[in-house]
Amino acid sequence: MTEEIRIFSKKWFSRLLNNEATSGLIMIFAMIAAIVCANTAARDPVHHFLGTPITVGIGQTILTKSIEWWINDVLMVFFFLQVGLELKREMKEGFLSDIRQVLVPCVAALGGICCPAIIYALINHSSPQYIHGWAIPTATDIAFAICVLMLVGRHVPQAAKIFLLAIAIFDDLGAIIIIALFYNQGVSLTLLGYACIATFGLYLLNKMQISNFLPYLILGFILWLCFLNGGIHTTIAGVVVAMCYPMHVEGMSDSPLNRLMHVLKPWVDFAILPIFAFSSAGLYLGGVTPETFKHTLTIGIILGLFFGKQIGIFTTTWILIKMKIAAFPKQVTMLDLYGVAVVAGIGFTMALFVGKLALPGEGNQQEIRLGIICGSVLSALWGAVVFKYGRSLKKFIWERILKKENAPL
Repeated sequence: MTEEIRIFSKKWFSRLLNNEATSGLIMIFAMIAAIVCANTAARDPVHHFLGTPITVGIGQTILTKSIEWWINDVLMVFFFLQVGLELKREMKEGFLSDIRQVLVPCVAALGGICCPAIIYALINHSSPQYIHGWAIPTATDIAFAICVLMLVGRHVPQAAKIFLLAIAIFDDLGAIIIIALFYNQGVSLTLLGYACIATFGLYLLNKMQISNFLPYLILGFILWLCFLNGGIHTTIAGVVVAMCYPMHVEGMSDSPLNRLMHVLKPWVDFAILPIFAFSSAGLYLGGVTPETFKHTLTIGIILGLFFGKQIGIFTTTWILIKMKIAAFPKQVTMLDLYGVAVVAGIGFTMALFVGKLALPGEGNQQEIRLGIICGSVLSALWGAVVFKYGRSLKKFIWERILKKENAPL
């Protein structure tokens, strides 16, 4: 009996760790804890703790940075490593391996990136100091989005969930490209050359089919140092390592990439992302006034996430369907597609991260946090309503209103 309980507990814990809804809920708790701490006596101790310098060095190479910096530039590298591994797996064997399945989520994600950016830019066109933050409302937080879908799971067709995952994959790819192209400063050509040499070394490890992650980690650390001092954001190092790590190795029954993802995922979902959320989401409500809500930075982010995402994703998908370029299973309705587009407006983690890159310093972080939290919460709540009550509301409107209007005189 004891052995059966142990086996059951192990299976239950394994399912819990691999459940996207669980990680989403933990992120929500981390966000709430950050807001509570920011508005209680814990505010100053937490702020002091995050600002505490930590020194790491070997020989003459010494790096002294705050705990918050280590979270953003070291821990988040492993988050991007996981994102890169997921992208590679999908491109090799998953949804993105079939070019026919790639077009629709790719175009939808592109619409979901461009439309929020345009809305943000239009609202902030007369404030050039904020224009650089155009990418803040373009990101989707897949953990939160899947959490919402899981909570209303029986109302959501499986095909709609897969479509959201595919959009999120392209959305992550878009975020990586945006960070690489727009949020790097003063690139050093010399260090970029060394980074290319380190990347070539990673490529050789892949061609030699080396599955041991240690050599990749060592070269990845060298790449991280080159990016750190060369003006390229350090998180890109995680993506490069992921793309070079082998999916399959001859003579191995299991996939090294899948095995690494299995090891990495619990640490990212249940440690790194909650720690980042706690360090980044501390919104001081005492500083929130009606003027804060009127700030163009706040309005641009809220409208970009809530309206921009759903307009961009749903409109592009609808056009592709009407042009008969794309087709969806019969069980997936336009209402389901609209719900997916709404939920994609939950941009919490990546939006906070891009916000710190786009507009660094504490000067604008209050408005950024408020905009991201409000936009994400509105998208989550309205998305849940659409999935849970959309069909009932549609039926009510049709039977009680439209049929009466069309009744014979």
